[in-house]
Amino acid sequence: MHRMPPLIRWTKSSTILLSGFFLVIFLIIYIWWPLAEEYLAYVDWRGSWWLYMDWLLIGIFLFMSVTIVARADLRSDGLTVLVATVGGLVIEAWGTQTNLWRYYTAERPPLWIVPAWPIATLSIDRITRVLGFILPKENRRIYQILYWLTFTLFFALMLIFVAPTFDKSYTILAVLFCALLILTPTDYRQTFLIFVAGTGLGYFLEFWGTTRECWTYYTNQTPPLFAVLAHGLAAVAFWRTGLVLKMLGTRFGLFRPQPVPAEKEA
Repeated sequence: MHRMPPLIRWTKSSTILLSGFFLVIFLIIYIWWPLAEEYLAYVDWRGSWWLYMDWLLIGIFLFMSVTIVARADLRSDGLTVLVATVGGLVIEAWGTQTNLWRYYTAERPPLWIVPAWPIATLSIDRITRVLGFILPKENRRIYQILYWLTFTLFFALMLIFVAPTFDKSYTILAVLFCALLILTPTDYRQTFLIFVAGTGLGYFLEFWGTTRECWTYYTNQTPPLFAVLAHGLAAVAFWRTGLVLKMLGTRFGLFRPQPVPAEKEA
């Protein structure tokens, strides 16, 4: 009987990533201090202050803090951070410029939300590793069926959700990109697992954001199903983009292909 491999392991990269994570949080609070001050003003520090604390946000923060340092590797994580940062900015610009959702600060988009995308993407990567170890690998046909069922339903839901903005070029480009992404699968199993991991984490992020009215969708749902599933699709898009960049970087000598080490039993 095989034991759990070292999926959770502290590395030198873990220290750098965690330090960077806390630095980003500090900078967000420092630069946008009025937002933090507004939130802290609601807390009764002389009374039962713990009743005013946002324990869901704290739980999400702690979970992502733990997961991003698990077996961190800056060689791959650095590219993930870059892709997710740019991709997150594009997604936020699309959503806020087309009024699919809006933030309580009325920024379109707010820059303080962008760092959440690479942090969440790293966390999704770690969740996917665990799912990849736990779930069976043998029957690829099952994952192929699950892939087409899941992404066909997602695309149909996307068309319904973004229909009011079909007159916007942003939306047309987003729909075409998602269609191209879905119709050109590379690895059915890995893609499905990333989608599941992204959707799982996305639910808690969206539930927190919409119930606290940090951001609001035009449907006023808390949260809409599409928004939750869209985190899964975004994670897949970032992963696929990273693969393309690695391929191009290797071809032009920017990256050296890294040998995949065999898993060792813990």
